[in-house]
Amino acid sequence: MDITRLAPSPTGAVHLGNARTFLVNWLLARRFGWRILLRIEDLDGPRNKPGADRGLIQDLQFLGLDWDQDPVYQSTRTHEYQSAIDSLLKRGLAYPCVCSRREVDLASSAPHAEDGSSVYPGVCRGRFASMEQAARESGRPPAIRFAAPDRDVQFADGFAGAQSLNVARRLGDFVIAKSDRTAAYQLAVVVDDLDAGITDVVRGDDLLESTFRQILLYHALGAAERIPRYVHLPLVVGPDGRRLAKRHGDTRIALYRDLGLKRSRLLALLAHWSGIDSPDVEIHDPRQLIDRFDLRTISPSPVVFTAADDAWLRQGTA
Repeated sequence: MDITRLAPSPTGAVHLGNARTFLVNWLLARRFGWRILLRIEDLDGPRNKPGADRGLIQDLQFLGLDWDQDPVYQSTRTHEYQSAIDSLLKRGLAYPCVCSRREVDLASSAPHAEDGSSVYPGVCRGRFASMEQAARESGRPPAIRFAAPDRDVQFADGFAGAQSLNVARRLGDFVIAKSDRTAAYQLAVVVDDLDAGITDVVRGDDLLESTFRQILLYHALGAAERIPRYVHLPLVVGPDGRRLAKRHGDTRIALYRDLGLKRSRLLALLAHWSGIDSPDVEIHDPRQLIDRFDLRTISPSPVVFTAADDAWLRQGTA
């Protein structure tokens, strides 16, 4: 059976942009008979907000979305991540790194990725024989980086089309475990998706570059034949063209819910953003949208959330 996942993070609340992605993911799953898992990505301990996981679940329920088993929390899966990290270290596919973010940024040879972030220049690759040596000689606990092979990674995205990128040259060796040994996002999601048997991943195209890194990890973990199908959707952005965020005002689902917004009005806007023509404001359940949804009707351009959209939503509050 095909399986997908909804994977919110308790570092923040579900906002309108997240909601649109979750709705598209849910519609695809229910239309094609995929099983849906809910995973709470709570590894970023310092940024997790107390009780935020409950809020995320309430937001998804307010949208009328459901899933097919109890939620899985990444924080309960540290043993699985560590096993994968140890395997990569043992086989020389990962290595300890004691470079700080500032040192990477200041490295004269460091190029920059398209998003402006520094590309790791490989200072620690081959530098230490063990984690212990790295810690002893540097006086700081090392992080762990994956040694990206110098080759093109290619895949066919279900929305964005054919994709190709050389991770080593464009993104550099990337962190798979932080200095406190917490698994980093790229490693954790691959281990989680493998263990859960995930076959389809639907997410925003801000994570498109992450897919190339994750495909390399699938190969390194001996699971190349289990790489999921990917669908990366254009983001919801503000009038300035930047990804929807606090700078654009409060767009949390919880805010509109607390204002008394009717689900039907929220679903109408999200349906419009999802390529469904003439959305009906009396859509009380997302199941009403399943037969009307077609991924091919979604615009390839980002969705712009405007003040008029916000005003229209607020007209539907009690």
